[in-house]
Amino acid sequence: MTTLDIAGAEKALRKERAHLVHQLDELGAAETGDLRADLDFGGSFADAAAVTAERTEVLGVVDSLKAQLANVDQALGKIEAGTYGICEDCGKAIPEARLEARPESVRCVECKAKAAGH
Repeated sequence: MTTLDIAGAEKALRKERAHLVHQLDELGAAETGDLRADLDFGGSFADAAAVTAERTEVLGVVDSLKAQLANVDQALGKIEAGTYGICEDCGKAIPEARLEARPESVRCVECKAKAAGH
C-alpha cells in the first residue's frame, strides 16, 4: 500500500456519505433509516393497498441506503483508526484497485465472497 491515497479515499467517502444522507432525507428518512412521523403516503381507505405497496418500496430503498451508509461510516472509522486498507477478516492488505473502485471496502474480495456465502 505504498501509493494508497487515503486523503482521496476519505474525501470520496465523505462525499458519498453526504449523498446518501441527502437521498435518505428526500425519502423522508433520518440517517438511522427511521421514517419521519409527518411523512404522509396519502390516500383514502380505498387506496390502502397502493399506500402499503408504496411504503414497502420506500422502506426497501431506505434499508439499502442505510446499509450503504453503514459501510461508508465503517470505512471512515478505519481511516480514523489508521487501519484503512486492511481486511477486517484476514488482516491482509486490500488491493488498491479495489479501494479505488470501492473506497467503502473493508474486506478483500475473498473475504467479502465468504461473508456473502459464495
